[in-house]
Amino acid sequence: MEIALIVIAVLAVLVVLYGIAIYNALVNLKHAVDKAWSNIDVLLKQRHDELPKLVETCKQYMNYEQETLEKVMRARAAVSQARDAGDVAALGIAEGALRAGLGGLFAVAEAYPDLKADGTFRNLQSRISGLEDAIADRRSLYNESVNRNNVRVDQFPDLVVARQFGFGKAQLLEFDESETADVDLKALFE
Repeated sequence: MEIALIVIAVLAVLVVLYGIAIYNALVNLKHAVDKAWSNIDVLLKQRHDELPKLVETCKQYMNYEQETLEKVMRARAAVSQARDAGDVAALGIAEGALRAGLGGLFAVAEAYPDLKADGTFRNLQSRISGLEDAIADRRSLYNESVNRNNVRVDQFPDLVVARQFGFGKAQLLEFDESETADVDLKALFE
């Protein structure tokens, strides 16, 4: 009888320790997702700060391209709103619109040799392109963190601990079709 109680007590302790290990792993994954999002947020803020400078530089040369400039600024505002609200789905859509607007802006800039030669424009274009690449890298890291979190929250026995302590799925940063479609170069230069 004593041996049976000892075995039951040892098993109970092992189950509790296993539950604690699962809980700690879920906490770690949750914080990894938060950290990955923060890394994206920093880059989005940097780009957010650079875009008005780019638009202002372009305004000096592009008198007749106000629609292109306004499209970039509207998309910038949509990205900012989605980022501030933490709405990952809206951010993906707004990012697509912003990238399309920037692509159009850089394509239109080709028609303005003085603008292309302007050092401030070239510097801002290079900086924003670098930020775009960094954001794409961070998106990949974020989605990987989200995927690891979501898989773990769905797996048994982790899902029992996740449900008990309120761990939920995180949302992937997905892109609209224009983000994943081939670039229409003809449309950019029309």
